[in-house]
Amino acid sequence: MNFLAHGWLARGGTDDFLYGNLIADGVKGADLSTWSAEQAAGIRHHRRVDAFVDGHPVVSAVLERSPRRQRRYAGIALDLVWDHFAARSLKSDERRWLVHRCYRVLATRPAPARLAAMMPVLVEQDWLNRYADFAFTCRAIEGIGRRLSGPNRLAELVPWLEEDYERLARDFATLWPAVNDALEVAPHDGPVSRP
Repeated sequence: MNFLAHGWLARGGTDDFLYGNLIADGVKGADLSTWSAEQAAGIRHHRRVDAFVDGHPVVSAVLERSPRRQRRYAGIALDLVWDHFAARSLKSDERRWLVHRCYRVLATRPAPARLAAMMPVLVEQDWLNRYADFAFTCRAIEGIGRRLSGPNRLAELVPWLEEDYERLARDFATLWPAVNDALEVAPHDGPVSRP
């Protein structure tokens, strides 16, 4: 899962909890003492979501059928693909509310150094809404691959992702409810409320 899915799963928490979920990939190590209690809880929640998804049988099956040469990188691509399907599965008002809240939270708190250059671009270019467009998602996957050393193995995965799209959609339809049932922090007051 990537930013949008993590945001959705954390939406019932405080803004600091949501922030911790959104920036967790930029935080290394187990010592979270420099973060507020809510931010640290969000970082830990993000890591639990990642562990749950990475260990889910659906993800194992997808990785098994991914091209062997790029398999080591397939998990990175899948994180963005899952966000694509999450964007498409959310009702437009839910996604609009969530994206607005995520961008507001990111705009009012500094990102960790590892994400500092990327976060303003993410907001400015509206990545969280644009993940609903699979072509944009594929370009984002290729872009991450350009930042890695060596050949762009992520770009090499794009034809497989396009070819396997319908199966990936079915995989997401199994994975998404499971991760929501296990780790969703839904709003306590019922339906999603406006910020």
